[in-house]
Amino acid sequence: MSQHAGEAKILAGGQSLVPAMNFRVVQPSLLIDLNRVAELSFIREEGNVIRVGAMVRERHLEFDKSIEKRTPLLHEAVPNIAHPQIRNRGTIGGSIVHADPAAELPMLMVALSARLKAKNKSGERWMDAKDFFAGMFTTALEPDEILVEIEIPFMPPRTGWSFMEVAPRAGDYAMMGVAALVTLDEDGKCQSAKLVYLNAGDGPLEAIEAAKSLEGEILNEKVIGSVSAFVGEKEINPFGNMHASAEFQRHLAKALTAKTLKTALERAKKI
Repeated sequence: MSQHAGEAKILAGGQSLVPAMNFRVVQPSLLIDLNRVAELSFIREEGNVIRVGAMVRERHLEFDKSIEKRTPLLHEAVPNIAHPQIRNRGTIGGSIVHADPAAELPMLMVALSARLKAKNKSGERWMDAKDFFAGMFTTALEPDEILVEIEIPFMPPRTGWSFMEVAPRAGDYAMMGVAALVTLDEDGKCQSAKLVYLNAGDGPLEAIEAAKSLEGEILNEKVIGSVSAFVGEKEINPFGNMHASAEFQRHLAKALTAKTLKTALERAKKI
């Protein structure tokens, strides 16, 4: 990467890069294949975080017991990524770096407050997921850097979760998707919440104002309905596409926000 910065492309699973090359959307002069770099393929618990190598296949995320136990939101969402054949080859790092606004993994990294480690010839640096995505198909990586590791904190106690999306067909890109996290205090009030959306803007979109308004509240139908309407009308910025107008995407966001918050709340109460 140091020798060919700006000209080379990293080949991980190839599930996004190869189709883009077939359609001449990208035409790199060199491919750097990471598939034999075994050091980039691992999932392990350390302290109160899970460390995941950038070359871990999405299929491994789907069935890993540590992911299921420590970050159940990620465990729930991964089966929604494309099809099993794609998940067999696609990597967590490849999907994150591709930064598709309609992809699940970038928005999940923001929802889970993940940190991402980039590395080049001279050193390494960590970035919060919320600062990593710079726009549509754009990240904060420098031309000579690669993503090598993802650090995901364990989900906090009394935290419920939910992931939902609506797609034209199973495995298609979602017209809208929502990840919700709700942490309750000892009195059953919302201590903190997080709402992150895919296909609602030019990257993973976090509804910060809506989530903030839930803090200190008892999450009943009225509160959830009000927040869901606010998100659909004010906080997201969908572009619309051949499958759904921007207006319909806003409708989906409103409906999915209500459903995911209710599910997350019920799960938080049972923990």
